[in-house]
Amino acid sequence: MNKWVKRTSTALVTLALLGVAATVVGKAMGERKMARNVVLQVRPLDVVPDPARIEHGRYLYNTRGCAECHGADGAGKTVVRDGGMLVVAPNITAGANGTTAAYQVVDWVRTVRHGVKPNGNPVMMMPSEDYSRFTDEDMAALVAYLQQMRPVPGNKAVIEVSAQVKALYAFGMIQDASEKIDHAQGPARAIAAAVTPEYGAYVANACIGCHGAALSGGRIPGTPPSWPAASNLTPGKGSAMVRYPTPQAFMAMLRTGQRPDGKPISPVMPFASLKQMNDTDAQALYAYLKTVPAREAGRH
Repeated sequence: MNKWVKRTSTALVTLALLGVAATVVGKAMGERKMARNVVLQVRPLDVVPDPARIEHGRYLYNTRGCAECHGADGAGKTVVRDGGMLVVAPNITAGANGTTAAYQVVDWVRTVRHGVKPNGNPVMMMPSEDYSRFTDEDMAALVAYLQQMRPVPGNKAVIEVSAQVKALYAFGMIQDASEKIDHAQGPARAIAAAVTPEYGAYVANACIGCHGAALSGGRIPGTPPSWPAASNLTPGKGSAMVRYPTPQAFMAMLRTGQRPDGKPISPVMPFASLKQMNDTDAQALYAYLKTVPAREAGRH
């Protein structure tokens, strides 16, 4: 019996040491991966900063989640401070601590559409996969708006995650946006803004960073343990959409951040952006979600 206990204890200690070693090695590998150079060709984009285009870019900035992380004025802010994780989105104006003073149009496109910084390093935490399918017109509108933002002093980027998260990233269990994006795929074709499933599918691209490409939700890789799993937006098992039998009920949720019974939804959802979405975008999104294939919650 004593021999069995001794062997078991030795095995457990060995496994623990192997786990520590794997984490240490994985942390170093993860940091190297964060510093890697991503080589890609960026399609040219013509940006003419006329008032209508700038105004449309402002709408996209405020409804597609950009302001949630970088702030209404672009100065950046703390996005996550939870479970030993700290993420501060950077100042994207030309003000003090700004990161974009030298940006050309190609640099904005590389960063937003491809998830790659001008120096070739991958952008960390930013869900560029949500924007990779922007039409050229929407991309140009967003860039036109970003280029004219008033320079303000703000925050430098900060990304502090655990060694375990870095190890998971190193081994591909957590991916940065540049790994998720098909860089050879061209932008989406222009779609008329209308209450149609086709246009709603385009709007839904803004949801995939959290809810997944299949929109079935589940745990968001790399997020703090306290964050809830993203909801299943398909009509499959565990669907959140059963709460919203009408477009009006769905839109009320986007506007208020509350379920029909009045209970608040996790503030992890970007309601500050969603409540500014116009009726056409919100209803088109709902129309599309009614057509997506059913999947069980978290199954991709």
